[in-house]
Amino acid sequence: RDNHSATLLSSGKVLVAGGYNWSGFLTSAELYDPATGTWTATGSLGRARVRHSATLLADGRVLIARGYDGTSLLGSSELYDPANGTWSMTGAATNACIDHSATLLPNGKVLLTGGRIYTGVLASSELYDPLTGKWSSTGALGTARYFHTTTLLPNGLVLAAGGYGENYLSSAELYDPATGRWSATGSLATPRQYHTATMLTDGRLLVTGGFFYSLGTLSSVELYEPAVGN
Repeated sequence: RDNHSATLLSSGKVLVAGGYNWSGFLTSAELYDPATGTWTATGSLGRARVRHSATLLADGRVLIARGYDGTSLLGSSELYDPANGTWSMTGAATNACIDHSATLLPNGKVLLTGGRIYTGVLASSELYDPLTGKWSSTGALGTARYFHTTTLLPNGLVLAAGGYGENYLSSAELYDPATGRWSATGSLATPRQYHTATMLTDGRLLVTGGFFYSLGTLSSVELYEPAVGN
């Protein structure tokens, strides 16, 4: 399968869900057990989907949101319960899209940011509350984007970096869960999409690789320092 999700569960197993292969768009899900090196089938999604997000919640469940089922963009969301290996539908996001990002916040809510629709790119953000199973709107990005990264920083803010909007983006923004607002912060030296962002133990963020049309596939690496904002 490709364009699926893979989520590390509290048990140490890995949940792989959805995606696509030669047989079509997939509802199937599997569990990998690193202790035995084996895969086993688990409950299937209610809807086939690719290019969705998957987020491990504080209570150990997994939230799958949005995506594409081969016919339509999806706003629907599903919850996986590792205790019984089953999925259940939960509240639908307001905006159906693909290629957004999802970030678990310290308060247990999930922040969905940006994404792509048929007619353009989203700047909107939404919050999922596991206690109510409902979504609510929150502050919009200053720049619409997809294929970006969002990362929870040690200070509790969320950093959105790079991606693609009207062009390849070097800009970055910070989301404050206390106010629900985004603000600009230092930009990447090189615009990029398809990159990765990894928190280091010293509190800095490592951005690696990606793609920029004039340079092609990137080998460059950049560091973001939250204390100074660049």
